Amino acid sequence: MNAEGTFTVAAHPEPPYDDADGVSLGRMRIEKQFVGPLTATSVVHMLAARTATQGSAGYVACERITGSLDGRTGSFVVLHVGLMDRGAHSLTITIVPDSGTGELTGLRGTMTIRIVDRVHHYALDYTL
Repeated sequence: MNAEGTFTVAAHPEPPYDDADGVSLGRMRIEKQFVGPLTATSVVHMLAARTATQGSAGYVACERITGSLDGRTGSFVVLHVGLMDRGAHSLTITIVPDSGTGELTGLRGTMTIRIVDRVHHYALDYTL
């Protein structure tokens, strides 16, 4: 199954907690509001690394999403792994197996994110 919609983001970055030899490590808390077939809120906890090379960085994050998906209520967790290699982007977002609760128990799948004209779009490919 597929669910597509948009979401808003409120980011709360923290100062870097480690900075050595041009590579800084930081944390960020992000709150999201999803609309569409996924009507939900989430909190993301991110760890990121920035390098001195323009366009090279990486992040990992855990995000708990709570609300409804195609009318089924519950929550689930997604894991983000993002890399930028001198401007070439890759992002993998996977539903953590067995993290679904309520009517979302057994949820599995992946999510993609696109940003078009400053609007965040999600596409969730899933099985339940």
